[in-house]
Amino acid sequence: MEVKEQKSLTREQKEAVGILSIGTFLEFFDLMLYVHMAVLLNELFFPQTDPFTGSLLTAFAFCSSFVFRPFGALIFGWIGDNIGRKATVTITTIMMAVSCVIMANIPTYAQVGIMASWLVTICRIVQGLSSIGEIVGAELYLTEITKRPVQYPVVAFIEFIAVLGTTAALGIASLAISFGFNWRLAFWVGAIIAVVGAVARTSLRETPEFADAKRRLKNKFKENNIEEEILKDDVIYNIKINKKTTLAYFLIDCCWPFFSYFTYFYCGSILKNSFGYSASQIIYQNAIVSAFQMLSWFILACISYKIYPLKILKIKVFIFFPFIIFCPYLLNNINNSSDLFFIQLFVAMFAISSTPAIPIFFSHFTIFKRFTYASLIYALSRAFIYVFCSFGLVYLVEFLGYWGISVIMIPLSIGYIWGISHFYKLERESGNYSQKISCNIQLHSD
Repeated sequence: MEVKEQKSLTREQKEAVGILSIGTFLEFFDLMLYVHMAVLLNELFFPQTDPFTGSLLTAFAFCSSFVFRPFGALIFGWIGDNIGRKATVTITTIMMAVSCVIMANIPTYAQVGIMASWLVTICRIVQGLSSIGEIVGAELYLTEITKRPVQYPVVAFIEFIAVLGTTAALGIASLAISFGFNWRLAFWVGAIIAVVGAVARTSLRETPEFADAKRRLKNKFKENNIEEEILKDDVIYNIKINKKTTLAYFLIDCCWPFFSYFTYFYCGSILKNSFGYSASQIIYQNAIVSAFQMLSWFILACISYKIYPLKILKIKVFIFFPFIIFCPYLLNNINNSSDLFFIQLFVAMFAISSTPAIPIFFSHFTIFKRFTYASLIYALSRAFIYVFCSFGLVYLVEFLGYWGISVIMIPLSIGYIWGISHFYKLERESGNYSQKISCNIQLHSD
């Protein structure tokens, strides 16, 4: 079956990319701002404690945004698959705007006591819930309004914007800790951007693929005088999701959260404990690393127009797998902070992830369950990995040294390789792989 290709964006699609990019930038800016400023903000909103309890509070502040994400995935997945993609990306932006306003005005622990701790925790939970609908909603929306091959760089661009938001959060955190910049202003800026983004998103149209599928089903019931409530019993609506495909995508999606945690948080603890880095120095170095990650993901987005995304991921495996094998050895032989900096750079730029093949993964989930499964897999992978890393990695390294990291890295990488192989098989069976190859040949011959 011949699949139509799209080599450039229409004006309406460009506007959609711009509107969704604003929301994604905001979500990750606000989500990661607190994470990277935890060393400062935890002192303002939580009671003074001993160092061990303080480390637990930091871990809790980090995890609170992720452990509730699966609930957000179920809520926004249902909204996205039953009401529409547009409704989801609009609601999540409004939620983030409200949480930003509250964060900008929360009194400190010294002013209202434990109430400050509760308010901050609730805001972090709300931000975590909204972020799951935001990033998946934006990627899914763009996947369904565009076609291959331009679809690949467009969706990957949203991932680039997410990294840009994280980099901006690191920059603001550095200013706040090093130069006394008022962190509350950052949340006010985030709230203003969120309001503007929410208003702008009301102009978005529902994705053609989802709207057309809903319309065809409604017409089917109307023609046969059947109530729409019977929709739940319809064969098309209830196409089962392949369990193997779900597992494959989950294993693929588990990799980047681990390597992100390793790069920015675990290596940050090494800088602090082994080289005496201050919080401001760690944040500054992480900001530089994040900038390089942002550059590498932008390059990935660009080359995905010409090179089949699954092939890009396969190449990244060959580049990165030797590091996975020798990582403990490298960490055991670090002589200075510069050595660790280059390890951080390499992981941030070349670690295995789902970008830029996300549209391919989405395409193998049925339209009426796509949002729920995509968001739930995204949420569960991050909740599982971040919670495990925050509380379990310390004990693995304590008992096994840096080789304890391999206990996580190697199984994750094996699962990733199997997952990529599974989607290669699905693409060949559907004919998309061979069509992409011919598309590349045609592009080169023009």
